Amino acid sequence: MFELSVTDTIASAHFLRGYEGHCKNLHGHTWKVEVMISSPQLDEIGMVADFKIIKSKLKNFLKTIDHVCLNDLDFFKENNPTTENIARYVYKYFAGEIAPLKLDKVRVWESQTSSIVYAASTENRD
Repeated sequence: MFELSVTDTIASAHFLRGYEGHCKNLHGHTWKVEVMISSPQLDEIGMVADFKIIKSKLKNFLKTIDHVCLNDLDFFKENNPTTENIARYVYKYFAGEIAPLKLDKVRVWESQTSSIVYAASTENRD
């Protein structure tokens, strides 16, 4: 099994509803977003996919959540804009951008030392 990975960043604001602590206030992060695409086989030239194409698709996709207050977006009005839900959002909507390739995992870092992974197996349980 091959796993292709590309990363990009977004800088966005959010506040956590129902949280007791500083994060209940409006603040921002520069989140690092990594998408991992799995494939048991390679294409005719020996690639899972062209890195350039996947990077471009990710950059274009992330524009929708870059430099915004996440709480203002419909998805995050229903789902608290935690790092976990950002990873779920990217997984849910980016998968369609790369079909028929299989999005396996999304990792989102809210800092250099803290990240969350949302995986395909997680999506199947929702």
